[in-house]
Amino acid sequence: FSKPGLRALHLKVGTPSLSGAGWDDLRPLDILSEVVPTSGLARGMRVFQVQGVRGFQLAASRPRALGFPASRLFIHCDRFPEEFSIIVTLRVLSVPAKRNEYVFTLMAEESPSVLVGLRYVTLGSRPPCTKQEKAQFWFNASRRGLYLCNGSAWISMLEVKQRLDYLEEYQNLVTNSETMGVEVFTIPKVGLFAATANRYTPPGSAIYKWTDGKFVPYQNIPTYQAQSWKYFTIGKKIFLAVANFEQNDRGQEFSVIYKWSRRKEKFITYQRITTHSARDWEAFVIEGEAFLAVVNHREGNNHNIDSVIYRWNPRTGLFETNQTIPTSGAYDWEFFTIGPYSFLAVANTFNGTSTKIYSHIYIWLSGSFQLFQSILTFGAADWEVFSIGDRVFLAVANSHSYDSGMPAPSNFYAINSSIYELNITAQMFVKFQDLLTYSALDWEFFSVGDDSFLVVANSFDGFTFSVNSIIYRWQGYEGFVAAHHLPTVGCRDWEAFHTVEGSYLLYSSAKEPLSKVLKLKTT
Repeated sequence: FSKPGLRALHLKVGTPSLSGAGWDDLRPLDILSEVVPTSGLARGMRVFQVQGVRGFQLAASRPRALGFPASRLFIHCDRFPEEFSIIVTLRVLSVPAKRNEYVFTLMAEESPSVLVGLRYVTLGSRPPCTKQEKAQFWFNASRRGLYLCNGSAWISMLEVKQRLDYLEEYQNLVTNSETMGVEVFTIPKVGLFAATANRYTPPGSAIYKWTDGKFVPYQNIPTYQAQSWKYFTIGKKIFLAVANFEQNDRGQEFSVIYKWSRRKEKFITYQRITTHSARDWEAFVIEGEAFLAVVNHREGNNHNIDSVIYRWNPRTGLFETNQTIPTSGAYDWEFFTIGPYSFLAVANTFNGTSTKIYSHIYIWLSGSFQLFQSILTFGAADWEVFSIGDRVFLAVANSHSYDSGMPAPSNFYAINSSIYELNITAQMFVKFQDLLTYSALDWEFFSVGDDSFLVVANSFDGFTFSVNSIIYRWQGYEGFVAAHHLPTVGCRDWEAFHTVEGSYLLYSSAKEPLSKVLKLKTT
């Protein structure tokens, strides 16, 4: 049961009643009391006592001294029970690194093979899981997890979920210029990347690659007051689309779709699409067909213009206009599905006279998007859809409250942003919670263990761009409750991402050429 370095080992086995009685009727069996001789300790055994807890240490030269036949416990049955539970209390002294040892094993009679084993692993990589280790348990002390080998992989049986403790500043990412948006994505077999949508040309926007635990410059792309990037795939093709807000130096106004070249390991120009002060791209698939939707913010001084949905033509290999939807100074598209239904929400920001206007949710019916619901918003800049359990939520970031025909409020920018929940019975989204925000421009949903979070990009409070952005924790009946206040400057966009090193948040600043990576510290 134990080797040098282990102390205070206490183990109990409970066995289900053969008569069919429930687990509540079980009598725990103390195995250690069964194997320790009443006349005294066997050769190679020592007793430890720490803080009132007694345990046994077994010499390495006699690893199976604490063993006995199962028939001693199961005197009325010659079959080992089909179900049983093991309770282990383990205290650890200094144990050499990379050492695997069994705390408990069930072995076939007169055979060295292990039928069921509980293995204690100290440091180092996980033990092998092959046919030889099948049905053996492994306790990972660092992750406090219990695993069972199925013959090829360790299956988690019990694992303590991580919890967010705090965040630390991990990397200052110097950007080409102020960053209006950021997109984090992974190219299979190549790596993790971040594309920043930067304000000025030259030098344009940049793509960074995660290398040795940091983002490092990888590729520069000419852009024209870029607002956002969108990464998507069609089959084996990999694309990255940029939303350009201004004309190029020849007076042409278009946004560009780039395609990943496996040979050059770079993004190269693939298709140019005429846009009008484009703010955002959204990519999605419906019934096996690929679509790309652009948000056109304004044309000249006219904010009430069409935004466009493009359909991928597999024959020509190009995106072609499929549907136009009237929008008002729009900022964002958000696509999502609920069951068999597909939805597309637009964040309408300004109609030329007021930010107090309706944003719309569309549903895909009979080959096109049709109006599903309208929600009153105040300079809406972003929609974020997310699920918690079987509940579906939609959060809007309201940026400012302005109406040319109404008296000015005391603060245009300190206004509520709202979270809506889908009411299945009413077949509509209903307001769930209001949260006070300061010119909110983005929401990002992420999870740590079993906990759910929303982080808001607060950009301006009416006086300064140095405003705290806030992480809200899901508290069930209480809704979302402020948990962490993060100092940001002109925060425009949040992205959550994960690597083998841990979990991170990346925020972009629209007011300084510096974005920041924050690392989530968990317990």
